Amino acid sequence: MAADIKMFFCVGLAFVLTGVGISAFSGKSHSKGKDDPVLQYVVNNSLREHPVLAKLKLKTLEDPYSVMLVAIEQAQLMANLIKLINANKTIEIGMYTGYNALSMALVLPENGSVVACEIDNTYVEIAKPFFKEAGVENKIDVRLQTAVKTLNELIEAGEAGTYDFVFIDADKINYDTYYEKSLELIRKGGIIAIDNVLWSGKVVNPAPEDLTSRALDALNKKLHKDQRIDLSMLTVGDGLTLAFKR
Repeated sequence: MAADIKMFFCVGLAFVLTGVGISAFSGKSHSKGKDDPVLQYVVNNSLREHPVLAKLKLKTLEDPYSVMLVAIEQAQLMANLIKLINANKTIEIGMYTGYNALSMALVLPENGSVVACEIDNTYVEIAKPFFKEAGVENKIDVRLQTAVKTLNELIEAGEAGTYDFVFIDADKINYDTYYEKSLELIRKGGIIAIDNVLWSGKVVNPAPEDLTSRALDALNKKLHKDQRIDLSMLTVGDGLTLAFKR
């Protein structure tokens, strides 16, 4: 499939799976969007959730910070993109309880890998039994340290330009750093998916004291002008940017 056709297909797939154009930005289906009938219709008629993913979702929803869980409809979209580009090597920056890392690992080939960056061992211990139950623990390389350290180690190991897909979903202040290092690690034609780019709408004219919203707004504006990538910003979840490396 030619690169421009594949790009068009990716964007079209996102529109179909997320309901963009039908429903305005309404958040994640398990949190702010749970009372949106159109979003729930999308989930009910498109989500194909692996049984272990469903169990991990329920476990994660017991956590008081479960708002950090990736939108399940978004995880499926990204898994489909990973399959579309025949990805083998992936990175997740901000693993949390591992829902999306597991979602990615399930669609990767047997020799595929997910480098999962996480700093809280409590969440790593929640994730591990589910990785094992799904039979993909060999594909997921959990790095319990800062994401910047892990990304630097991968670059120093000579892995620049060898990764197919990166998902950024960690501390927002460092998003620009994560993006630049991910762009170095990703191959031409690879995808960087960036979560929470709308931040519940607070990126629109962010308050001077709201450093998180201002950081996200600055990154959004930077990516819009970045000629190193092709770009789509979607209203799925809390806002998802897809950056395709040129």
